[in-house]
Amino acid sequence: MSPSVPLQEMIRAIRSARTQCEERGVIQRECAAIRAQFRQADNGGRSHNLAKLLYVHMLGYPAHFGQMECVRMIASPRYSEKRVGYLGAMMLLDEKQDASLLITNSIKNDLSNSNQYIQSLALCTLACMGSAEMCRDLAPEIDRLLRASNSYIKKKAALCAVHIVRKVHDLGELFTKAARSLLTEKNHGVVHGAVVLITELCERNSETLERFRKTVPDLVQIMKGLVISGYSPDHDVAGISDPFLQVRILRLLRILGRNNEAASDAMNDLLAQVATNTDSTKTVGNAVLYETVLTVLDIKSESGLRVLAVNILGRFLLNNDRNIRYIAMTSLQKIVGTDHNAVQRHRGTIVDCLKDQDASVKRRALELSLALVSASNIRSMMKELLSFLSSCPPELRSQTASGIFNAAERYAPSQRWHIDTILHVLTTAGGDVRDETVPNLIQLITNTSELHCYTVHKLYRALLSDISQQPLVQVACWCIGEYGDLLLRGECQETEPVQVTEDDVLDVLETVLQSHMSSPSTRGFALTATMKLSTRITENVDRIRSIVSIYGSCIDVELQQRAVEYNALFKKYDHMRAAVLERMPVIEKNSQGHTNGETIKESQTVKVKPGEPQQPANQVCDLLDLLGGSEQPLQPSPALGSTAPPIPVSTPNTVGGDLLDLLGGLEPTPITPVATVTVYEKDGVTVTLSCEKQSDSGLTVTLTASNSTESDIRGFTLQAAVPKSVQLHMKAPSGDSLPARGAAKVTQMVVLNNPNKVNLKMRLRISYTSQGSAVQDTVQIDSFPGLGQ
Repeated sequence: MSPSVPLQEMIRAIRSARTQCEERGVIQRECAAIRAQFRQADNGGRSHNLAKLLYVHMLGYPAHFGQMECVRMIASPRYSEKRVGYLGAMMLLDEKQDASLLITNSIKNDLSNSNQYIQSLALCTLACMGSAEMCRDLAPEIDRLLRASNSYIKKKAALCAVHIVRKVHDLGELFTKAARSLLTEKNHGVVHGAVVLITELCERNSETLERFRKTVPDLVQIMKGLVISGYSPDHDVAGISDPFLQVRILRLLRILGRNNEAASDAMNDLLAQVATNTDSTKTVGNAVLYETVLTVLDIKSESGLRVLAVNILGRFLLNNDRNIRYIAMTSLQKIVGTDHNAVQRHRGTIVDCLKDQDASVKRRALELSLALVSASNIRSMMKELLSFLSSCPPELRSQTASGIFNAAERYAPSQRWHIDTILHVLTTAGGDVRDETVPNLIQLITNTSELHCYTVHKLYRALLSDISQQPLVQVACWCIGEYGDLLLRGECQETEPVQVTEDDVLDVLETVLQSHMSSPSTRGFALTATMKLSTRITENVDRIRSIVSIYGSCIDVELQQRAVEYNALFKKYDHMRAAVLERMPVIEKNSQGHTNGETIKESQTVKVKPGEPQQPANQVCDLLDLLGGSEQPLQPSPALGSTAPPIPVSTPNTVGGDLLDLLGGLEPTPITPVATVTVYEKDGVTVTLSCEKQSDSGLTVTLTASNSTESDIRGFTLQAAVPKSVQLHMKAPSGDSLPARGAAKVTQMVVLNNPNKVNLKMRLRISYTSQGSAVQDTVQIDSFPGLGQ
């Protein structure tokens, strides 16, 4: 290919290349020819060669060797060369490169040129890639051009001033007076540039905002002129007069009217006029209406105007365009807290959007539907949400289940309805609920003594039909173990009586124990339930003893330990078995209340574990202490979150011998309270740290994260780094979602081994997604509580 070929021929040769290797060869030959011609002192085809180089740059190939040629062409007196030179500067140069400073003087000269098109080239280039130094040097020239008589230049200068204000905030004061004078211009382009500049100035400086509030009447008059003006071929877009300028003015009015009653009153009539007279059958009209709605909702507007704005969003929900439906629900989500009754009028339409095929629309509809649940509509809304749960995509099931649990907790009309709703969710999407669901439901069932018979019958039937939903199976096993006597009695007034034999119940529990679908945690629940039945039935105790003894050699250490301890109860301490395995007492709620995302406070249940006694203070003692006669009071520790239900204890610690003798003569030791410190607190996300020293060099760190914002946080992860001599092992977190308003917490265990006793430090990286935006932050931890650092 000859070096003198025109741009069109080079493009044709590149496009005709059959392989990427052939394309690279064509470009390399052409770039070599262009580089050689750049070195020539008298080059008549400079603009031609630079244009070809810019096309090469657009294809992603290196073109940096043309930067100095751009500088030379900008300094040329010929307009044709200046045009290509400025275009090359905008594409090949940026503020980080020193070459960009070389064109500052050329731009300043061209800003004073008598040719408006050369001035325009300089203004566009400065607005595109001007650095902070260039903006400071050329700002007086831009202010001068804002007062020029040429509307074409004033429009370009206003947009260039916007770039300068964004780069150097202190220069905003320079353009304030000129910007206000531009609002009196008749040219729409100049007014548009002025509105954009004033918007930028008001967002940057509160004093400037107060000063420009005086321009609200002028802006209202301009907007009225656009609304009531007749057809103008220069500005009409689909029957709307200059919608771009209307949108910009509405955005500026929103900023000026925010938290100011006088400015809001001055624009109320205009906003009502725009909302009622704008055609909503076309996208252009919907854009103006949407900005009007945002302005009405953001300023101190009248109540009737706010209802009108919500009704407009309600009409958007009926639009066939999914994008319009999406932005309508996004806007309704923001105001549902302040205008709840107005949004409630469109509840049916919002619920219908749950059936939309678009995943984004469906997610927004779900969030808004959950926000609309109240005490007056809980039954109807829950019916719709449960129906949605049965058919929703897998990625929405966890959010739906969490929202249903929270709504049921707040607005449940009765305890039975509350229990039925949670069981329905566990039956439908048990694998997608959070870990806290099981202990919370157990607490709810424990506190409703009048429904024990009804609940155990319902859970027994659910267990017969499906054992794949692990949380449901765990709750069912717990209830059967606690209230198996009510199940065997078969006298339930709340539901149809079912004749259940002792063998039937044990068969079901054995099925759970032997099923490949059962997790180790579920098997722990089933084994404990089987053990508890030994005090609630009379004819099959030997079978229970046989089942328990089998798991004394189980490969799962946790299950094996429980089986060994239960076998000990059958043998050496059989006379105490009835007292140890009696029914659980009522579990008190913690101070934060009982929700799906909170940990149950349990002060009267423990899990038997040798060497790790866990017991409440004062009245109720650890099982090992109960049987061993220890006089040492120990600290409380929750147990419902463990892999299996704990054994209740209600007898004093003065009875029986020492079960610890069977397990190696271990002595119970008091547990020192663990101090907790806050290591991260930002944007509503809080991370706390607590430490427990396991050995001379071993340390267990517990990181707990919570979310106090009004929106859920997803994809929450914690990453930790320590010095090289320290060994770090991070266990699996309890979850990756932080519900709004602290409804649940995420816990992460970190095990550290510091054999060289170096000064312990940890760097923590926190990552999550909130309201569609990815957030990542890092925090340095230099001291750990309780280690004396």
